[in-house]
Amino acid sequence: MRLTIVAATGGIGRHLVEQAVAGGHDVTAVARRPSDLPDGVRTVAVDLTRPDMPTLTAAVRGADAVLSALGPRNPRADAGITSHGTRAIVAAMQAERVRRIIIVSAAPVGPVPVPGRPTPPRHDPGDGFLMRHLGVRLTHAMFGRHYADLAVTEQTLRDSGLDWTVSRPPKLTDKPLTGTYRTAWNRNIRGGFSVPRADVAHHMLAMVNEPETVEQVVGIAT
Repeated sequence: MRLTIVAATGGIGRHLVEQAVAGGHDVTAVARRPSDLPDGVRTVAVDLTRPDMPTLTAAVRGADAVLSALGPRNPRADAGITSHGTRAIVAAMQAERVRRIIIVSAAPVGPVPVPGRPTPPRHDPGDGFLMRHLGVRLTHAMFGRHYADLAVTEQTLRDSGLDWTVSRPPKLTDKPLTGTYRTAWNRNIRGGFSVPRADVAHHMLAMVNEPETVEQVVGIAT
């Protein structure tokens, strides 16, 4: 398949590129400063904080799917990057009539209100007692602006008319690929507090060919 991978030099993005190349896919890697990527990968330099739309549009042209690992390096300082960049990706895909997109969000996003979804559930149905009454408050106190931006990002996809899927992992780790993880649709994973970045990438690639995941939010955790 022809895949365009956005934020290809980030923590999840690198795994996406490496695993996609190993799987025999034709990969276009989009990053602000693409470097140190595997041979055989077409690289495109795009700063998604100030995207050059003709370049981004060319990067998604002809793709069977776009996979975005876009996110801030510092969630406290860089809130806004993900929604801004995702709007640009969606616009480029719409211009090129590319339909399939899978993005990374985060597990605590569910209860965050946005203009298109002003009254979300008070708690995610997959969260246990501690997460509902302590974990969510703590994470939103620390990274509230970031989660609010991810909620806007998810709403951008819902409104896009594209064939979208959102992956919502909890805490990300740098442990090696296991290929063994739990998933659940439209809910977090009970007792799932972390997952390797490599496994998130593995699951995103798997979902490209799973039409049942279209227009679904999918929780993932070990």
